[in-house]
Amino acid sequence: MEKLALFGGTPVRTTPFSPWPYFDDKERAYLNAALESRNWGGYPFPSPLAAQFGQLFADAHGAKFGIPCANGSVTMEIALQAIGIEAGDEVIVPAYTFMATASCAVRVNAVPVFVDVEERNYCMDPAAVEAAITPKTRAIIPVHLGASIADMDRILEIARKHNLIVIEDCAHAHGGQWRGKGVGSMGDFGSFSLQSSKLMTSGEGGVLTTNDDVLRQKSMSLINCGRKEPGYDGFEGQLFGANYRMSELQVAVALAQTERLEEVTAKRAAMHDTFRDLLHSQVQGVHVLDTDPRVTRKHAYQTIIKYDSTAFQGVHRDRFLTALEAEGVGLSGDFYTPLYQIDIFNARTAQWPMLRARYGEGILDNPQVSCPVSEKAAYHEALWMHYPHLSGSTKDLQDIVTAFVKIQQNADQLR
Repeated sequence: MEKLALFGGTPVRTTPFSPWPYFDDKERAYLNAALESRNWGGYPFPSPLAAQFGQLFADAHGAKFGIPCANGSVTMEIALQAIGIEAGDEVIVPAYTFMATASCAVRVNAVPVFVDVEERNYCMDPAAVEAAITPKTRAIIPVHLGASIADMDRILEIARKHNLIVIEDCAHAHGGQWRGKGVGSMGDFGSFSLQSSKLMTSGEGGVLTTNDDVLRQKSMSLINCGRKEPGYDGFEGQLFGANYRMSELQVAVALAQTERLEEVTAKRAAMHDTFRDLLHSQVQGVHVLDTDPRVTRKHAYQTIIKYDSTAFQGVHRDRFLTALEAEGVGLSGDFYTPLYQIDIFNARTAQWPMLRARYGEGILDNPQVSCPVSEKAAYHEALWMHYPHLSGSTKDLQDIVTAFVKIQQNADQLR
């Protein structure tokens, strides 16, 4: 019997996977241009490179307008403000996502309403969305998760039926397409993150996409401290904004990343499919989440794998992950936890009084909220493989699969 590395055996892999983030002379050239311009900040807004980047990014996703912003969390706050969200309005969000998807509602004095996700892809369940709608509902924020896209056909249909705003959370989904339409171009807004771990990164930063010129102008005003300046002064009233501008140095990096987006998206999709086929052919009880046939370009940020403990002699997922890491392959299990159960989502009604009617003293561990599919994914099923694992060679992918095989064949050592 082969000994697992966790107990002193030889690891499957001892060399690191591909470094991240990737960069080359494109980034150097844009950074040098920004440096020499001596216009390093984001003011006046939009700064020269920011205007260029916004349009290039929008074009890459089939949207009319792209608006650079400080990060991919405040993008959604700005979107909610731009649509005129008011205190006490409800915003439907999936429970299985990063906190920004829901905290954006809290921070504009609205109320996040959590719904469960679909078993097939861990994206927002449209049936749960429709069941959660009340007279207070104003917006829906579907999340395109991992390598999947939420069911935009049904979500948009529901939104039209109930006159709701749709803000696509595309933090994972740069370059993805649904029925030939880019993510971020189908709803009223798309929100993208450029944070360090994302498919496209400038360290920090974000982008809003929209096809509505009034929403574009309002968003730009909100990002620029509420100023109304030529190009975004054609709407009525005055908005209460803040400084959410992206610096010219960050935009320089983002420009280069956008220029290679199509190329790296194609490579990621091919590697994702290769890994799926290798894994499914060699290991029982693990399953890469299905790709909806309506996805016409796969973005493949995180490869999410469902784990069935019965195929590993009852070994819990977390124990499996510990053994896998010892073999030189680091994947995540609790990459996301349902937001109503995660400590950093400690939104209390003493600070955010609009939550009280639905959540009492606070959201955290509120007994009124239950999303069984999200909880099962978070605590028992989901294995998250990050994008850099798809950036190298087929041998890298086979090494990962070999580690799975080794643990499955020796699972009794973990019991």
